[in-house]
Amino acid sequence: MNLKYLLDENVDPIYRTELTRLNSDILMWVVGVPNAPPRGTLDPEIILWCEEYDFALVTNNRSSMPVHLTDHIAAGHHAPGIFILSPKLSIGQNLDELIFIALASFENEYQDQIVYLPHTYMLPSEHV
Repeated sequence: MNLKYLLDENVDPIYRTELTRLNSDILMWVVGVPNAPPRGTLDPEIILWCEEYDFALVTNNRSSMPVHLTDHIAAGHHAPGIFILSPKLSIGQNLDELIFIALASFENEYQDQIVYLPHTYMLPSEHV
């Protein structure tokens, strides 16, 4: 398992707590903790940090993140992937998605991509 996550500072920190409880083998850091980008770091700089340290970004920023990733790639860079949480899913369902992705992904599978959760197939009744 190579996928590591960096949680955007605007995402509820309960995601890190619960991910650690559910699967302590998956590494998830949060913007603002030691060794991660400090709080207030601009999105383009966070994507650069993710590229340098090989962390996929987890965010709820649906509006500007696609533009930032496009600019990042146009500048000759790459990103391990950006996962955008779904407001239609519970925290638990979003975490289930992130855990599945981390466990089932292969190296560089999500490079330079934005993935909107849910990424896996869910029955219509599960989209509550």
